[in-house]
Amino acid sequence: MEKEENKMRLQQFMAHCGVASRRACEQYILDGRVVVNGNVVQELGVKVSLTDEVLVDGKKIFLEENKRYVLLNKPEGYVCSLSDEKERQVAVDLIKNKYSERLYNVGRLDMYSQGAIIFTNDGNFAQKLSHPSAELEKEYIVETTRPLPSSLAADFMKGIRIDNVFYRCKKAVELNSHKICIILIEGKNREIRKVFESRDVGIKSLTRVRIGCVGLGNLKPGESRDLSGAEVNALLKLCHNKEY
Repeated sequence: MEKEENKMRLQQFMAHCGVASRRACEQYILDGRVVVNGNVVQELGVKVSLTDEVLVDGKKIFLEENKRYVLLNKPEGYVCSLSDEKERQVAVDLIKNKYSERLYNVGRLDMYSQGAIIFTNDGNFAQKLSHPSAELEKEYIVETTRPLPSSLAADFMKGIRIDNVFYRCKKAVELNSHKICIILIEGKNREIRKVFESRDVGIKSLTRVRIGCVGLGNLKPGESRDLSGAEVNALLKLCHNKEY
């Protein structure tokens, strides 16, 4: 009989296999997409070992020895999902031919935004960076279709309530009459767009230029590069979470 100490939780095993972040893997299990030794598993407490057969969406998964950390400059028009039921262009397709490992995005950028997004097959790394307690800075450059309201930057730093949701950025600096730099920590869904919409300010372009200590640099839209070991370690050190 397999010793208990040689087993790990199913969602942890899936994350180490590069399926998705641990949190996303939990949802895969709850949705009935995971089969262990011929049985569908929909409970989160199940543990597995290396001798167990685990299938996700009918495909057997394996532990991946090589951990990958990739920075992509996502162009507009691509969604951050491993697949899309509406058959839209998927960001991971821009890098999948470069790597044999199964990679997934850490966090998201909406379809109409561009810029920095990280892909990995390291579940622990993804979980630490995406956990709310990480407080990892994300910097954006926003270009608008009309002049910025004079109070927008200050109001956003103080906090703006929209439909009972409170939005506040860490920093906002006007670069010119139609361009502003915004730094977020929490980053609620479509936060910048909702704040600008509340002030009737149209967005011409929204680009994420930095995640923590990692910037886009000279990467053009659609281009990608491997993160260095130093960059990976620095990102993890920036995360405030100790346990997750």
